[in-house]
Amino acid sequence: MSETVVVVVPDADILASTVAARLAIKIIDAQAVHGTASVVLTGGRVAAKVLRSVRELPAAAAIDWSRVDLWWGDERFLPSGDPDRNETQAREALLDKLPLDPARVHAMPASDGPDGEDAIKAAARYASELAAAAGAGTPVPRFDVLMLGVGEDGHVASLFPGHPVLAETGTTAATFDSPKPPPTRVTLTVPTIRSADEVWLIAAGPDKAAPIGTVLSGGDLPAARATGVQKTLWLLDRAAAANVPAQP
Repeated sequence: MSETVVVVVPDADILASTVAARLAIKIIDAQAVHGTASVVLTGGRVAAKVLRSVRELPAAAAIDWSRVDLWWGDERFLPSGDPDRNETQAREALLDKLPLDPARVHAMPASDGPDGEDAIKAAARYASELAAAAGAGTPVPRFDVLMLGVGEDGHVASLFPGHPVLAETGTTAATFDSPKPPPTRVTLTVPTIRSADEVWLIAAGPDKAAPIGTVLSGGDLPAARATGVQKTLWLLDRAAAANVPAQP
């Protein structure tokens, strides 16, 4: 039975350190059970702060980074190394400082990659990579934790309100009309997100309060569809949680 938990902390800095600490423990626990850990990363300001905070954690020394698989929930379809790519931001914040196995870092294709500027083929390539990692005829591997930022409009990954990509049933999709630049992106779909053991929705700031309040009051925004098999964890600072309904 999946549970939903809401955690509220005073501000964005404390939020980043809180998420970082939880992430390190989650990876350590997953490796104790499975020998490996699989994490889906997100982008944005808070995500970068979380990854920088991981570097400062003493507990990070207990992680076998060579046995961590890293995936991304979505990506801006831009050239490799572009500063707006989530991969670039993650590498600068943390990944390039870790002894990771390059074969376990599963970046989404760039617009100057093997598929060129064909985002549909790039999304299909990532779907194939997911399936290859899963094996045994399963479309996606086990994700111990899948992290998502929440947009001002209630979007998660590159799944925006009213967009047809919300109804996609495959594992990945390309979107060409994102209301936030750049318009072309590659994203995991709702079914893929919902396959994760735990989904963490992370948000800071007053501009996130309205959509989060809507979702946690039962409203139908994309973030409402992002639920984990075992747990859905909302990690919020006080400003983002301003409209969260009182817990019974």
